[in-house]
Amino acid sequence: MDFPKIAQQVIEKLGGKDNIATLAHCATRLRLTVKDQAKIDKEGIENIDGVKGQFSTAGQYQIIFGSGTVNTVYAEMNKLLGLGDMSTAEVAAAGAENQNILQRLVKGLADIFVPIIPAIVAGGLLMGIHSMLTAKGFFVEGMNVIDMYPGIADLVDLMNTFANAPFVFLPVLLGFSATRKFGGNPYLGAALGMLLVHPALADGWNYALTLASGKIQYWNVLGLEIEKVGYQGTVIPTLVSAWVLATLEKSFRKVVPSYLDNLITPLFSLFIAGFLAFTVIGPFGREAGSLISAGLTWLYDTLGFVGGAIFGTFYAPIVITGMHQTFIAVETQLLAEVANTGGTFIFPIAAMSNIAQGAACLGVAFAMKDAKVRGLAVPSGISALLGITEPAMFGVNLRYRQPFIAAMIGAGLSSAFIAFFNVKAIALGAAGFLGIPSIKPESLAMYSVGMAISFIVAFSLSVILVKKAQAK
Repeated sequence: MDFPKIAQQVIEKLGGKDNIATLAHCATRLRLTVKDQAKIDKEGIENIDGVKGQFSTAGQYQIIFGSGTVNTVYAEMNKLLGLGDMSTAEVAAAGAENQNILQRLVKGLADIFVPIIPAIVAGGLLMGIHSMLTAKGFFVEGMNVIDMYPGIADLVDLMNTFANAPFVFLPVLLGFSATRKFGGNPYLGAALGMLLVHPALADGWNYALTLASGKIQYWNVLGLEIEKVGYQGTVIPTLVSAWVLATLEKSFRKVVPSYLDNLITPLFSLFIAGFLAFTVIGPFGREAGSLISAGLTWLYDTLGFVGGAIFGTFYAPIVITGMHQTFIAVETQLLAEVANTGGTFIFPIAAMSNIAQGAACLGVAFAMKDAKVRGLAVPSGISALLGITEPAMFGVNLRYRQPFIAAMIGAGLSSAFIAFFNVKAIALGAAGFLGIPSIKPESLAMYSVGMAISFIVAFSLSVILVKKAQAK
């Protein structure tokens, strides 16, 4: 590959040096911002040697080159542009200036939740394994693994403790991440999260039961009765409280003398935010979060396969807009209240969509004889089957359109099927073939059938539609 030539071509197709404002790269993609996207020659970029796809998101323009190749292309482009070394965070910040309010909201939620996903995934997958080991009839009729091997009972119980920890102390993780996003001290945010799950408070999981039994205790502060109840597993109260904390901290720093800043600012910021969290934000936020979770669960359970079909069909277009990032907050709440909600229905539907995108991409490889297309479609399709859809979706399916339509149909039909059987996940993970440990044990059979439907329908339709388009 002639990398200097490729770099020059990319610059030209992006509208020239003067149109490129920032430039960085991640593991597989060039990530940049331009002054005027109308000057970009998208078709020309597609035809550059080594380009595997392109798309615009979050105010950024991204060109997929693949691991290793992107580093060399970036280095050659940087020589020509002279922009200096930039981080992806700097490019993202520049791209944010081009976003509307809704896009900024979606990105804000993503910035808060994405860093804590590994903790949620680890706990969730352990929860899924625990469910498999304790579910009767999963491996042997009428028995679970503990019945068969009593000696591992304590190990399984220990596993359950590990699995619950990220959800019990979710406000600590969210408090840290959200306060940092809002511009405050993240460690104060973590302390605020600790307040919300303090051991001296009543268990927030059993709030309704404790309230009904009349066992809730109160602080009496100047005639104001404040419930001594924790907020384990809550999302909305923590996010709002973190925003209040960061806002207070920034406001105090503007007026407090520097020699008193380390004393007064954290003291009053944390105290006021904590007081508001227990008196105003928490009670309203708890109800709002529960209503959202209950409402979505009711819609899914009530509309059944119709709701599943609609959601599954349009899940991929939602991903293109970036709106799927908001689902993380909803799924976190659904999983935190798994005893009431039964789990999250979003993860299985996302898996159906990802598998459909991968199958449709492989359908392109099967239908077309072009070696370059196959070289991109096969690894991209396999990646999507395992839960990473960007290369398949943006590099292949959207480029040829027919595979994308086929994937939407496959995702819609398979999502309708799993919704009919009320398939839900009790953990997050890789939304695809590797998502099996995240699914409720009793739903695994229907989830597997759903995956087969998604793959077969999307692959078959993709082959038919692509061959038909090629014949014209």
